[in-house]
Amino acid sequence: MADDSRTLWIRRGTPESAAMQAKLRRAMAITAIINRLTFEDVDEVRSLFGELIGKTLDKSFLLIPPFYTTGGVDISVGRNVFINQNCTFYDLGGLDIGDDVMIGPNVSLITSGHPIEPSRRRDGVTARPIAIERNVWIGAGVTVVGGVTVGENSVIAAGAVVTKNVAPNTLVGGNPAKVIRSIDG
Repeated sequence: MADDSRTLWIRRGTPESAAMQAKLRRAMAITAIINRLTFEDVDEVRSLFGELIGKTLDKSFLLIPPFYTTGGVDISVGRNVFINQNCTFYDLGGLDIGDDVMIGPNVSLITSGHPIEPSRRRDGVTARPIAIERNVWIGAGVTVVGGVTVGENSVIAAGAVVTKNVAPNTLVGGNPAKVIRSIDG
């Protein structure tokens, strides 16, 4: 487990672990309903996603099902956010998505994991937050791991694996993601 004040540690068999499992069951029930809807069911998808995260969403929010998450209540979404189909958000560590963000299909935002040491891997779950700042575009098939902040106006190229912070106004790509160039206003 990282020695980081933003790291959450939930040990197996604890009340916190039971609460995490209850959130997962709730999220699975709501996403199952969302995933039966179509693109034409925009208002119902928005309403159910708002129920999932426990917040009222602006009418500019658009999600194309299917969508998967492990909790939902640890997701915060700004205005004018677009989430394309088949995205997976593991939000246990906290997931903050700013205004005007576009998220491509098959994107995985994964805040949680397990200890690296084989003897501790099944002891519990670790989680660190992800922050996606204003006006970010995340391309198709991207994976962002916990502890990462993606800076304002940045673009993550399709297929990238983001393991470190992305500076504002930057295009990154690759595995692991590296700076390709700066983005002019």
